[in-house]
Amino acid sequence: MTTALSQPAYRWVIVTASACILAVAMGAIVNGMSAFIVPMHDTFGWGRGDTTLINLFGILGLSFGGLIMGPLADRHGTRPVVLFGSVMLGLCYLLASTLTALWQFYLLFFVAGFLGAGAIFPPIMAAVGNWFAVGAGVAIGIASAGQALGQGGVPFVSSILITSFGIDGAFAATGVFILVTLVPLSFLLRQPPAVATGTNGGAQPPSETYLPSKVVIVHLSAAIILCCTCMAVPLMHLVPLIQDRGFAPDQAGSVIFVMLLVAIIGRLGFGKLADVIGALPAYMTATAWMTALVFGFVLIETLQVFYIYAVIYGFGYAGVMTGVLASIRALVAPHNRGFAFGIVTMFGWFGHAIGGYQAGALYDLTGNYTASYAVAGAVGLLNLVIVSHLLRLWRQERRQAQGEAAPVY
Repeated sequence: MTTALSQPAYRWVIVTASACILAVAMGAIVNGMSAFIVPMHDTFGWGRGDTTLINLFGILGLSFGGLIMGPLADRHGTRPVVLFGSVMLGLCYLLASTLTALWQFYLLFFVAGFLGAGAIFPPIMAAVGNWFAVGAGVAIGIASAGQALGQGGVPFVSSILITSFGIDGAFAATGVFILVTLVPLSFLLRQPPAVATGTNGGAQPPSETYLPSKVVIVHLSAAIILCCTCMAVPLMHLVPLIQDRGFAPDQAGSVIFVMLLVAIIGRLGFGKLADVIGALPAYMTATAWMTALVFGFVLIETLQVFYIYAVIYGFGYAGVMTGVLASIRALVAPHNRGFAFGIVTMFGWFGHAIGGYQAGALYDLTGNYTASYAVAGAVGLLNLVIVSHLLRLWRQERRQAQGEAAPVY
């Protein structure tokens, strides 16, 4: 059986490069525009809702782009696809520095998501898992933690750049940074060596059991759209909830910043847990943690309790994304992983959009966040039902595989 000792040392170069690439790329496309909302409103007079749609178009591009780019990476390798995405993302940010109309930003950021981030996220996550025969959960957790770090760091740096160089200068500087960092990092990516991959094209022990790709994709797509709907509510609406309690914007922002810092540790912790108890049980644990705690935010009145609660919640909720990514790696055969990552993560981004929107719509309807956070808890429970069913199917398949492999006397 393959052991950790027989795995190539270069796999940690893959993990490190992947974490850095995801930090820059996903930070830029998922929520990097958040730093530009107020400056664009002040400069161009665009409404905040209209400006926020730039970010939405970027995420939509990422969602649909992954459907194309994931399978391309399966067929042609990770490096050329990620390299292409890195170049496109950098060029789009450079081009953004020349735009003056809102519709131009919508179109450009859809392209940046489709051809840029969409060519980076699914291939990267598939590649990391394929390099590890054992310990893939920790590896995916580290790469995913890089993404979490970038989603906090890119908006912070963008704010500094806008103050120093203005909106156009900030876009241009970010584009240059993307090109000079992601292009060299992309060249570090390699396919797993044949000695570690066997005949299946990915590093895994021969004893691993896979389900039909369609079964996994259907179940995890339904599950992730629900769990991301749940997690998007505090991600998008915790700050305004805290402000509704009478606290200043910077105080409210500091709470979610602390939560995201703890989330980095959570992604690593649940990656390790996935290696110990299995990917699906780790995913269920993280989802149960998030579901049990999400409604509690509406019951808090003091800033100190918000901080404490955000730390506890943040550690558990962060394991959801690590868990679902590790589950794809564990349940899908290597030659289909890029396609599976593209499909499943597309539904995850849809869930983020749905969760953020429904919470705001219910607030407008009811005048408070009680119903919004209650819906988050309810969809989290539905997620647990679906994942429990998938876990049952996998255990049945594993028992059958072990029974067929048992010697006959």
